[in-house]
Amino acid sequence: MKQEKLNKEEFLNIVDKFLNGNSSFAEEEILINHFESFQYNNEWETELGLEEDVKQNIHSKILSKINDDVKQPTKVININYKKFIKYAAAILIVFSTGYFLVNKEMTKKNPYAIKINNNIPIGTDKASLTLEDGSIIELEKGKEYSQVNAKSDGEKIVYTASSIEKNKRVKEKIAFNYLTIPRGGEFFVELADGTKVWLNSETQIKYPTKFVKGEMRKVELLYGEAYFEVSPSDLHNGDKFNVISEGQEIEVLGTQFNIKAYKDEDAIKTTLVEGKIALKTDNTNEILLPSQQSIYDKTNKEVVFNNVDVYNEISWRHGEFNFNNKTLDEIMIVLSRWYDVEIEVQNKENQKFKYNGTLGKNQNIEIILLTLKNTNNLKYKITNDKIIIK
Repeated sequence: MKQEKLNKEEFLNIVDKFLNGNSSFAEEEILINHFESFQYNNEWETELGLEEDVKQNIHSKILSKINDDVKQPTKVININYKKFIKYAAAILIVFSTGYFLVNKEMTKKNPYAIKINNNIPIGTDKASLTLEDGSIIELEKGKEYSQVNAKSDGEKIVYTASSIEKNKRVKEKIAFNYLTIPRGGEFFVELADGTKVWLNSETQIKYPTKFVKGEMRKVELLYGEAYFEVSPSDLHNGDKFNVISEGQEIEVLGTQFNIKAYKDEDAIKTTLVEGKIALKTDNTNEILLPSQQSIYDKTNKEVVFNNVDVYNEISWRHGEFNFNNKTLDEIMIVLSRWYDVEIEVQNKENQKFKYNGTLGKNQNIEIILLTLKNTNNLKYKITNDKIIIK
């Protein structure tokens, strides 16, 4: 791709136009493309004026432009990340250092190259594996682990079945493993039958290290959230696959679905992506079809069924937070799990609003907080491992 250089004088001129409200759309596009693409030293450019005054001026203009599009009467606020980046580009420039060239593809892949001053890590692949004998193995990036029929590269663990297990009934005692995903983590496991399971933060699953021919394949989601891609029964002599989670049981023949069953939430949500599953509780035995979601109330044991936008429910599996029609409290619960940080919302007035938008998971939490701040003028403070929303 052709790259163009933007010299220092041109850059300063465009920033000056932006500050004075005279920049054109094309010039704002240049700022976006050059906030990663301009070389200048680590010191503040005195030609811009006093550092704090300029930063505050740019920040105010960003707020003004974004807030003009927020319709308060609906009490639903759109989290338009692209719009935030469009207007935040200029302020990001003045915080960035290093040599850069215009490269739109590079900007799309990593448009948030901003220096952040907090110690809150982004969630990553990690888990604790508890073996049958009670010993615990920590699985994390850069650390390999292997046992008789399982191997991990630190980002996933894969179980395999021997040829004997595939063709004969195994009479020996079946061992169970527990895989626990902490706050600030996620992990992937492929079970011995080929079933694939993606596990979200703060999740625990129990499963056999191998399956017995002629018997139901059964696993238990003890808590948390998991996405299942089940190996079809016709590949396993018709043996069905069941998932148990507090108060409900899912029977499947071969399908993809998501179960959200966090300990601190009042309901278990099961979303069918494709195939067919049977939901069983003490009071219910119903079939779910693709794009349907069951909501099982843990208290009254009742189940309701809704049609949903599947991607909204499984976006976490694809590296995104989907906050469509979510309250601030709901958003903060999700963020606290992924970043393993305590978040306190002090201003209850902000809880009246709901948000619509999708944000990327693989970025510093302060970028997300800045986005929320500029869509609803939220104030926040980060102290060590705690965030206070004022």
